[in-house]
Amino acid sequence: MQALQGRWVTDARKAVPGADGQLLADVGRDLLARWGEPHRGYHGTSHLAEVLAAVDTLCRAGKVGRRDRSVAVLGAWFHDAVYDIGDVEGGGNERRSAALASRTLAELGADPDLVDDVVTAVLDTADHDLGGGGSPSREVLHDADLWVLAAPTPRFDEYCREVRREYAAVPAAAYSAARAAVLRPFLLRDHVYRTEHARRAWEPTARENLARELTRLAA
Repeated sequence: MQALQGRWVTDARKAVPGADGQLLADVGRDLLARWGEPHRGYHGTSHLAEVLAAVDTLCRAGKVGRRDRSVAVLGAWFHDAVYDIGDVEGGGNERRSAALASRTLAELGADPDLVDDVVTAVLDTADHDLGGGGSPSREVLHDADLWVLAAPTPRFDEYCREVRREYAAVPAAAYSAARAAVLRPFLLRDHVYRTEHARRAWEPTARENLARELTRLAA
């Protein structure tokens, strides 16, 4: 947690150079308390760390500019900052996380255009569908949030168990049907990912993992 707290201060300082140091630290502690809530099986600090690492990888591979990198990184910090497993209709967590990002970044003194771009990137994670276009920052966050689909088999299988733990109260048959409805569309797309690096380095494994999990869910 201490490493993540330090990373938050570094990331936020790059995006908002004039932010008050104490306020930055307080925001970081609040964010990490949210990410560390006990009801989170998958959407916790490990997921946050993985998404941040994936953002770094994609920004290096794609030579993403400083501003777009700041948008993607801040989007990673806020994208699941609000996570209520009761959001059965979908989208509510992302809207509340985006509202938190908007409010918090404005308090830190971030440029309004930067805030708007972070909010857009966070909202994208509701359905992971950028349509026909998307800025580099949006594509990076989209792919980074889905990195786990391409994780090595042990991590991917652990991820599947973690998501199931989050929804332990849901009966098995209902969970399997709902989870398959979330995962299957990724296999029906021409590409799971948007960036060139992710399509080349991650997509084959992601498709194998998705197919295996869908087979398990159907059993």
